[in-house]
Amino acid sequence: MLIRTGYDIAFETTAPTAMSLLLSVHPSRRNDLRSPEAIRFDPPIPQRQTVDPFGNVCTRIVAPPGRITISSDLLIADSGLPDAVAPQASQAAVDALPDEVMTYLMASRYCDTDKLTATAWQLFGQTPEGWARVQAIVDYVHRHIRFDYMQADATRSAHDGFVQRVGVCRDFAHLAIALCRCMNIPARYCTGYLGDIGVPAVPDPMDFSAWLEVYLGGRWYTFDARHNTPRIGRIVMARGRDATDCAISTSFGAARLMRFEVHTDEVTETAPAGLMRAA
Repeated sequence: MLIRTGYDIAFETTAPTAMSLLLSVHPSRRNDLRSPEAIRFDPPIPQRQTVDPFGNVCTRIVAPPGRITISSDLLIADSGLPDAVAPQASQAAVDALPDEVMTYLMASRYCDTDKLTATAWQLFGQTPEGWARVQAIVDYVHRHIRFDYMQADATRSAHDGFVQRVGVCRDFAHLAIALCRCMNIPARYCTGYLGDIGVPAVPDPMDFSAWLEVYLGGRWYTFDARHNTPRIGRIVMARGRDATDCAISTSFGAARLMRFEVHTDEVTETAPAGLMRAA
């Protein structure tokens, strides 16, 4: 399967403003690219790429005063398979976890486990360990939070989402991650592209999506508390402890968002990305 994806984002600033962008496809998917991946800036400005501590490709710029447009359009190959399901995947004892996984058991900016631990054990303490426990957590979050695109709140934590019972995809992910960590199951936050491939299209504006990965049976598995069903065509851009580590853009100064468009579609031909026709 081939997927055409990309974005067109515009900011307005009143002074030179340093920005850090996580807009590149994650290095783990780099071999799947079927067209050059280039971030275009209008007006053209210098850019510098580096890899952050979580393995994400970070682009650093200084946006000039005025409006700047950031865009990309690329073609990527995908297996066309839904997210893996492994009901027999087991939960490891904490002392047997790899050192690099331990950070995903700890509280973080948006995953305030200290406020949820007692609740988590009350809700899930009697569930079987491993995959079944994680699925029980994801099922609970999927039912507990009501999706409302107009209720997005950049300051909402996992506990806030638990209490308010409304949010967007990042709130579903944060609550599920926090509850997993409360139950000693490593979980990390992911952001990337997820189009309406293999499912009925929804009328909501296309956006980057957020989901979680959980460490079971010696590897990471994808779970999605918002959709709660295996999906096709998931393209990861960034991974981290929570949305703080995976912010698409971080500005060190005032930067007003003026336009935000994302596209993700299966394509039917093998021509260059600019000539593709959506399926």
